[in-house]
Amino acid sequence: MAVLGWILVVGLFLVGMAGAVYPVLPGVLAVYAAFFVYGWFFSFEPFGWVFWTVQTLIVVALLVADYAVGAWGVKKFGGSKLSVWLSTIGIIVGPFVIPAFGLVLGPLLGAMLGELIKGESLGKAFKVGVGSVVGLFSSVVVKIILQLAMIIVFIIWII
Repeated sequence: MAVLGWILVVGLFLVGMAGAVYPVLPGVLAVYAAFFVYGWFFSFEPFGWVFWTVQTLIVVALLVADYAVGAWGVKKFGGSKLSVWLSTIGIIVGPFVIPAFGLVLGPLLGAMLGELIKGESLGKAFKVGVGSVVGLFSSVVVKIILQLAMIIVFIIWII
């Protein structure tokens, strides 16, 4: 049973890290779920209120930062609220519609569409679209760092 427990924990960590890049996967929630799987298979004893508070604060910070950093990219490049929303939808829908390049093209095209609907020029729309991609990549970096921090805290806690 211990081997199965570790397979599930490591598998959830891997899904979580993949989710930092591919937004359809649960990401940080998979990492958080791994702590419960560890507790069920081994013991919740190493985890006190400090552990759960730190991990939960990281999850909340990550969820807020994920949206905020993406929106920052669009706003920094002069985009509107509509462009923020459509780029967010593009991040989610893009990989399904254009499997190989949808993760990048989805937010780019979504933000561009938002600006074009608002009557902006194609040049400005493209600039805002690039901002959405910059925000996406910045968000991915933030997610990877915070999720790695969660895993490292977990490892330190159980040792």
